Amino acid sequence: MNSKFKGLLLGAALICTNGFSPPRVVMSPTICKQHLPSTAKLVSSATKQTRKTILYSSAAVSVGDFQAASPAERKLNKIQSTVVRTMMVAFIMSMCVALPVTLIPVWILYRLKIINRVQKEMLSLRVGQFCSRWLMRLFPFARKKVIVEPETWADPQPAIWVCNHISMLDLFFVLALDKKMRGKHRRPIKCLYWKGLETNPVTCLLCKMCGFIPVDMSDNGNGNANEYDPKSFKQMLRSTKNAIKDGFDIALLPEGQPNPTPEKGLQPVFSGAFTLAKMSRRPIQMIALHGLHNMWHPDENIGMACTSRDMAVRVYPSSRVYKDAEEFVSTFSAVVGHFGAHGRDLDNTELELWLDGTMWETELSRRSATRMIAEDVEEKESRPKKLEDETKTTSP
Repeated sequence: MNSKFKGLLLGAALICTNGFSPPRVVMSPTICKQHLPSTAKLVSSATKQTRKTILYSSAAVSVGDFQAASPAERKLNKIQSTVVRTMMVAFIMSMCVALPVTLIPVWILYRLKIINRVQKEMLSLRVGQFCSRWLMRLFPFARKKVIVEPETWADPQPAIWVCNHISMLDLFFVLALDKKMRGKHRRPIKCLYWKGLETNPVTCLLCKMCGFIPVDMSDNGNGNANEYDPKSFKQMLRSTKNAIKDGFDIALLPEGQPNPTPEKGLQPVFSGAFTLAKMSRRPIQMIALHGLHNMWHPDENIGMACTSRDMAVRVYPSSRVYKDAEEFVSTFSAVVGHFGAHGRDLDNTELELWLDGTMWETELSRRSATRMIAEDVEEKESRPKKLEDETKTTSP
């Protein structure tokens, strides 16, 4: 056994120390104020209704504890990075094989008219989630944390879901962790995606079988301004209306492209989610991703550097009907942008103010006060000129 192979085995042992444990589910402080002991296996029947969570081999902790124990990502050495990259590539290659193999039976059932189009799309979505979930268990290249309120699972309501975009891995992780994020009784969902993904036969197959909705825009590189094809909007809106009518939730990425600098916050956020929510009379619910760019970075010069294997996803508890597009853009940028950059929420008070709309009302009041001050200053500056003009008109 040569030294390089021994090094890879050593790296695999270091990486997989916690690698085979399922994703951690973290309780929010609005539901759970106390730290749950790591040895707990059951939640008492008296607290099941208000403090429901799932305990895996990793401990379930409160969000406050999670944030207090959230230092900078654990960096990987060269051997660990190589092992993580190898497992990640193995996962991607396995998905390229597993998706066509598992989706073909669904396609055959649809072609034989045993199932209808909507059943085909729902079943294909479940197949994609199953493949992502189990192949991540087979190739545990990421250490995953899911932070969600149990109330999110209790009574799923129609919603428009929005999420930041930090890596080409985002879709795979959202598929794999969907059950942990949205619960066992989650509603079926359709995603808006960049039509350019159809150049890849595997992603093309997945998106078309699931009935995902394409958006046509130029491939001008991550970090550059989006250039959409206005002609595609009409078909996109028609497909979205049909999906809503068929009982699907809608998910989209308001940034429109992977963010090459997530540590600095979000890219320019588009208000399409607000438009869809207003059109469908549905609230908007936010999801935030963190850490995936450390495995597969949107910047092509960095690529699969695999500097860390820690990722976290936060499902925010309250869906909201926003009054206007600017309110949605400001809230999404502040809340999701902070988690995407730091891997933790804003402090509890500020977060609650953003989620219930109070912070936006404060911002409007501040703008109004600033405008009134500016108008007063302008009026005071204009008074001498008015007096001078009046004097000139009244003088003989």
